Amino acid sequence: MKLTVVGAGSTYTPELVDGFARLRDTLPVAELVLTDPATDRLDLVGAFARRILAHQDHPARVTTTADLDAAVDGADAVLLQLRVGGQAARRQDETWPLECGCVGQETTGAGGLAKALRTVPVVLDIAERVRRRNPDAWIVDFTNPVGIVTRALLGAGHKAVGLCNVAIGFQRKFAALLGTDPADVHLDHVGLNHLTWETGVRLGGPDGEDVLPGLLAEHGDTIARDLHLPRALLERLNTVPSYYLRYYYAHDEAVEEQKAGPSRASQVAAMEKELLALYADPALSEKPALLAERGGAYYSEAAVDLAAALLGGGGSPYQVVNTDNRGTLPFLPDDAVIEVQAAVDRTGATPLPVRAVDPLYAGLMANVTAYEDLALEAALRGGRDRVFRALLAHPLIGQYAYAQTLTDRLIAHNREYLPWA
Repeated sequence: MKLTVVGAGSTYTPELVDGFARLRDTLPVAELVLTDPATDRLDLVGAFARRILAHQDHPARVTTTADLDAAVDGADAVLLQLRVGGQAARRQDETWPLECGCVGQETTGAGGLAKALRTVPVVLDIAERVRRRNPDAWIVDFTNPVGIVTRALLGAGHKAVGLCNVAIGFQRKFAALLGTDPADVHLDHVGLNHLTWETGVRLGGPDGEDVLPGLLAEHGDTIARDLHLPRALLERLNTVPSYYLRYYYAHDEAVEEQKAGPSRASQVAAMEKELLALYADPALSEKPALLAERGGAYYSEAAVDLAAALLGGGGSPYQVVNTDNRGTLPFLPDDAVIEVQAAVDRTGATPLPVRAVDPLYAGLMANVTAYEDLALEAALRGGRDRVFRALLAHPLIGQYAYAQTLTDRLIAHNREYLPWA
């Protein structure tokens, strides 16, 4: 089995390689191809990847190349983990929206739109090259904003599934609180990427006992503290929202915190510098503890599980993924990309039935889906007016004066990535 990782110069990549090594019975990788235009980082990460696999006696061959066409040729699956513009662009995404009193975040709000505009055309070009070289290959997208990027891929007819680590993080956290195996924990996970709620926590499978009320009663303080939301809110909702919902439920508080502290991008950039120095040590053959602070907890396990199921080599039968709606949530269009539990196999991801969704959540999902429609249109066709319309539609913005100012600043900060600007 041949897997290709695009954007493999990322400091995340050793986490993924470690997952391939540990979970070899689930996903028997024979060749791992790492590709990235940043050859200095690619060579460093590639050498470290070889040491990780050798340390765990994994026989896979690791190849590094800056030639994308060669990298994807013959691949069974292509994993996308891109950051167009790098941490410098992310730092901007997290900064200029704050000047208007709006949240500065790389996957939602104005910063998330900027990232989508930079990313969607690049990802679609990569996907077309994959299709020309190997039309049967699966594309697994980790690239944010995952929902919009996955929708672009599916809309262009590619064999693609989107993946986020939020659900597997909750699964592992709840399993630890319950003192049970994570495989026994099934989430009633519903929403869009980075806009999700856990409406039930079931033991043993989709029809198992819902233990969420007991979890909130016994461990509500711990869960609320991790989300930076008050326990009383979780009790009133009787759900566990994704930590990204804090940008909606406590927007002004989050903005003030962002204004007062360093950007996440600056923290990550400093961390990446230290990680790359560690990776350069020829004696290092295990992922360093610092990598856990980089973000993306359980990222490798989710990736291995999904790739294994898509390629028919194993994996969990039910997984939380990003895929098209197909009537699963009747208040959204069929081609909307939703994040829910799905049955995953060689044919792709088929969403499981979802219980009726509370209007409190359905309304916000519908609003953000409309924004994603407009964001994708702006990413595919460009134009200042399309950017303005997407920003005006976003519930974290919504005022025309903000939308106009943010349009100007988004274009000014991203002009080199926007051919139409």
